[in-house]
Amino acid sequence: MATDSSLAPRTRQFWIVQLIGWALWVSLLVLRDLIAVPPEYIFPRAMVFGVSAIAGGAVTFGLRALYRLVWEQGLVIRFLVAWFGSLLAATIWQPFRNFIALLPYGEIFDFSNASVQDLWDGVLSISFPLMLLWSSLYFIFKYYLLLQEEKEKSLRSEALAHQAQLLMLRYQLNPHFLFNTLNAISTLVLSNATAQANEMVIKLSNFLRYSLDHSPLDKVTLAHELETSRLYLDIEKVRFADRLRIEVDVDSEAQAAYVPTMILQPLIENSIKYAISQSIDGGVVRISSHKSNENLVLTVTDDGPGIEGETTKDALVLSKGVGISNIRNRLDEIYSGDYEFTFSDAEPSGLKVTVVIPYDTK
Repeated sequence: MATDSSLAPRTRQFWIVQLIGWALWVSLLVLRDLIAVPPEYIFPRAMVFGVSAIAGGAVTFGLRALYRLVWEQGLVIRFLVAWFGSLLAATIWQPFRNFIALLPYGEIFDFSNASVQDLWDGVLSISFPLMLLWSSLYFIFKYYLLLQEEKEKSLRSEALAHQAQLLMLRYQLNPHFLFNTLNAISTLVLSNATAQANEMVIKLSNFLRYSLDHSPLDKVTLAHELETSRLYLDIEKVRFADRLRIEVDVDSEAQAAYVPTMILQPLIENSIKYAISQSIDGGVVRISSHKSNENLVLTVTDDGPGIEGETTKDALVLSKGVGISNIRNRLDEIYSGDYEFTFSDAEPSGLKVTVVIPYDTK
């Protein structure tokens, strides 16, 4: 059942198509007369055609009301109603057309002396086929509008599904990070390192605010993303101290590029989880980025154990945490497959995660 909000556009579309259709019919008749009728009769006959079109529009408006009444019925019922409805409309319209047909010639149709044949002359040869054509076009247009409406509903449903998925991804922050950070803060408080604990709480608050304030579809400059990543790294450095070392190599051209928000943090977290935390001496996390042709190449490398001979697919299984899955899903949504997201061994050791996306400075 159509809602009230959808009825107004449909009604407007009906009248626009109705006006265009009858105007085209009148135009074709006038063009025919320009060839076959003496010039002095062309304008009067054009006026008659216009009045006849108005009457035909009124009759077909009644047909529309009839068709809307039986629209929910079966296909056979609609076919029969369209057939006999067109015949009824032609039967009503033709006598009026015959009455005004002689006016351009100074004559008036005499109903008193007219036979049934005179009154409905042309009903089966002219008016009925025309009304049947109008009915056919009405149903074609009606089905077209319904098809468009179903497509729009499908697109809206798909958009809502994507939006729901993105909202879900938005709040999929790794709980282990929060637990570890809160434990570190608790340790600092118990050690009476209140200033350091307070600084860590502030950085955690700023990091969480940033992660929740930005939609997964938002893009920020890589320079801004690096600043946010430093909040996360400052928090992690409290836990790992000198065991966590960071190297950044990002040129100015890459810093100006726009990237999805929170794209670095899960990659860094992955390196910390599988490389730094599993080594007594810790290790180095390297963040680098540069422009290559029309793409931005972003890499996060650690000096941990690496893939160790496993395939890229196995590496993805190894690193299938929430953050990594989140990145892949968001890249799918934003770039529709126009990206690369790969895991490979670093030299001389470690894991290298590479993201290649279109270079965009808006």
